[in-house]
Amino acid sequence: MSRRVVRQSKFRHVFGQAAKADQAYEDIRVSKVTWDSAFCAVNPKFLAIIVEAGGGGAFIVLPLAKTGRVDKNYPLVTGHTGPVLDIDWCPHNDNVIASASDDTTVMVWQIPDYTPVRNITEPVITLEGHSKRVGILSWHPTARNVLLSAGGDNVIIIWNVGTGEVLLSLDDIHPDVIHSVCWNSNGSLLATTCKDKTLRIIDPRKSQVVANNFEEPVALQEMDTSNGVLLPFYDPDSSIVYLCGKGDSSIRYFEITEEPPFVHYLNTFSSKEPQRGMGFMPKRGLDVSKCEIARFYKLHERKCEPIIMTVPRKSDLFQDDLYPDTPGPEPALEADEWLSGQDAEPVLISLKEGYVPPKHRELRVTKRNILDVRPPASPRRSQSASEAPLSQQHTLETLLEEIKALRDRVQAQEERITALENMLCELVDGTD
Repeated sequence: MSRRVVRQSKFRHVFGQAAKADQAYEDIRVSKVTWDSAFCAVNPKFLAIIVEAGGGGAFIVLPLAKTGRVDKNYPLVTGHTGPVLDIDWCPHNDNVIASASDDTTVMVWQIPDYTPVRNITEPVITLEGHSKRVGILSWHPTARNVLLSAGGDNVIIIWNVGTGEVLLSLDDIHPDVIHSVCWNSNGSLLATTCKDKTLRIIDPRKSQVVANNFEEPVALQEMDTSNGVLLPFYDPDSSIVYLCGKGDSSIRYFEITEEPPFVHYLNTFSSKEPQRGMGFMPKRGLDVSKCEIARFYKLHERKCEPIIMTVPRKSDLFQDDLYPDTPGPEPALEADEWLSGQDAEPVLISLKEGYVPPKHRELRVTKRNILDVRPPASPRRSQSASEAPLSQQHTLETLLEEIKALRDRVQAQEERITALENMLCELVDGTD
C-alpha cells in the first residue's frame, strides 16, 4: 500500500486574496489597455501601464498611494511615434523607467514624485540602434545605468544609459525572433529564448553562447491544455515561481529546491475574471507586517487589481525565515566596471524595519562632447586666422551655458506652477 508523502514547506499554506475595491486602480478611461501589454511595470512608488494613444506610443504612471478611479485627463508619458511594446523600471532608481517601441527606439524617462499637469513628452535620453521594432527591455541587476534591449532585428544591444553609448551589440547569435531575455542574479550571464525553440545561456561580454539545447529537463510539469502565454515570476528569496497564464484566471505557484523532484506544487489562486497581463512587486515593496510574500497587479481591460499573497502566522514579530536580506536600490558596480569584466552580487538590505523608498534622484546623462574631437590643426596663416576658431568656440560654450541655465529655470517654474495648481485644486475641493 503506497502512501503519498506531503512535503512540509513554510510556503505550503499561502493565501491569495484580491485587494478591496477601494484599493484597485479602476476605470482607466484615458484609453483601453493594449493587448500587447503583457504586464504592467510596478515598483514601491509607481505603477506603469501601457495604453493606446491616438496611434502613438504612450503609457500611464500612477503613484501607488493613489487608489480608485483615474481621471480621463490624467497625464500620459508619451513620446514614441509607434506603439509602446515594453516598459521596465530601473532597479536602482524608482523614478526612472525605460520604454521600448515599434518605432525602433528606446526612451528613458524621469518620473517626478509630484503629479504633473501635462503629458510628459521629453525623455531623458533616446537610444537609437535597432533597425526593427524593440519588444524587450531588461535593466542590469547590479550595474548602474546598464540597460538591455532586444528587437525584431534579432539583435541584443546593451546600453550605458548614463552616456547614451552602446556597450555591446550581440547581432550574430540568434537566427530568429527573440522571445524573452533574463539576466542571472549578478548580471554575468543572459538566458534567452528564441523562435527557433532553443534556450541559450550567453556570456554577453564575450559575445558567445556558453550553453544551449539542454538534453534533458531537470523537471517537467504539464500545466494545462490552454494555448495562452505563460508569464513566469520568480522570487529568489523564497525560491517560489509563480505562473500566470495570459487570458487565464488563475495563478499557480511552485517551490523550487535542489533535491529531487526539484519542483513542488504549492497551490493555485483562482479568480473569476481572466488577466490580460500581470505585474510583480519587488520584494522591498511588500508589507512585512502582514507576512506578505508576493503582490501581483492583475491587468483587466479597464482596471488594475492588486492580488496579495500572504503566509499565515500567529506572531506579530518580524518573520526572519520569510524575509532574508533582499536586493536594495543601490548598484554594486558602475557600467564601465562591469564592461571591463568585473562581477558583483546585489547589494542587500534588511526588511526588518520595513522599506522606505529613497527620495527623488535625478538621472544624469553625460554625452560625449563633440567639441572634444577637434580637427587637425592647420598651418597658421596669420594671427587673426588662428584666433578666430578660439573666439567662436568660446562663444558657443557661452551660449550652451546660457541655454542650460534657461532650461533649469523653465523646469523650476513649471514645478512651481504645478505646485500652485495642486494647491488651487485642494482649495476648490474644500469649498464644495
